[in-house]
Amino acid sequence: MDAVAAVIVDIVGSRALPDRAGAQASVLDAFARAERGAPVVRPLAATVGDEFQGVYADLAAALRVTTLAALALPDGIEVRCGIGLGEVVDVAGDISDGSAWWRAREAIDEAHRREDAGEAAVRAWCVGGAGDDAVMASAVLLLRDHVVARMKARERRIAAGLIEGRTQAQLAAAESISQAAVSQSAHRSGAIALREALESLGATGGPAR
Repeated sequence: MDAVAAVIVDIVGSRALPDRAGAQASVLDAFARAERGAPVVRPLAATVGDEFQGVYADLAAALRVTTLAALALPDGIEVRCGIGLGEVVDVAGDISDGSAWWRAREAIDEAHRREDAGEAAVRAWCVGGAGDDAVMASAVLLLRDHVVARMKARERRIAAGLIEGRTQAQLAAAESISQAAVSQSAHRSGAIALREALESLGATGGPAR
């Protein structure tokens, strides 16, 4: 199998959380929601400790799923993601190997390194082979992480809806607010800029109005 996106996820500050089991369940729930309708090769699943792994058909799918999951997580729970582009090869049973996994590990290590170096908002990175896709994806991830870190709960819901392709009128009805309030929130919070950045890599739903 080649040209896929392997994703490694861990929970930020998991040892300090009062309910690690609850946090793990929240991560799985958020990714299960984010994966609906996405080209998933292997849905995200827990591996060891507070780490999770999943495989998606391409970079756009990985960006969309990890972004929607980050927006769906409850307050107080954050995840760190490494996206690796390449191949995944089945070895035996549920065990797999390949360049996508090596690069995903390199990517999550880079996210850790940047956070430790003072880039507190960094929550994801992407590593690929030849070409500029991974470089552009990492730039979009930097934007995403800074924007999402500042969002309140309603702003995250609105951002998720826009990425999924829901209209502002639909979001206004769901939030019991006016369409103008949705538009103001989306622009003020950075949700529009985030959606456009993801759209440049094919990682959103249909156009929102």
